[in-house]
Amino acid sequence: QVQLVESGGGLVQAGGSLRLSCAASDRTFSTYAMGWFRQAPGKEREFVAADSWSGNYAVYTDSVKGRFTISRDNAKNTVYLQMNSLKPEDTAVYYCAAHQSIRVLRTTPQYWGQGTQVTVSS
Repeated sequence: QVQLVESGGGLVQAGGSLRLSCAASDRTFSTYAMGWFRQAPGKEREFVAADSWSGNYAVYTDSVKGRFTISRDNAKNTVYLQMNSLKPEDTAVYYCAAHQSIRVLRTTPQYWGQGTQVTVSS
């Protein structure tokens, strides 16, 4: 069982930046593809970004391309989401997720974190 704990959320003005972190409890972290999802009020949870186990392959949803960057530090069992040029529509609860397949991760993660709130004011 992999436990994921997110941190780094908060309130930021439009155009600002935040970096989310997700720490994993499992020593096998480096064998998992890691990703970020978000859920805005009244909307379904949506895929944001994912990184392969090696960190050499990343995918993003179109709305965040060029603004968000996913990265990972396998030595620290941590994955990050650097969010720049934030917009009010980025406001959501952001969830960290894991699966051993990056392809499957995008739709059906094995593990979820508890979420961290990101609020972008206009």
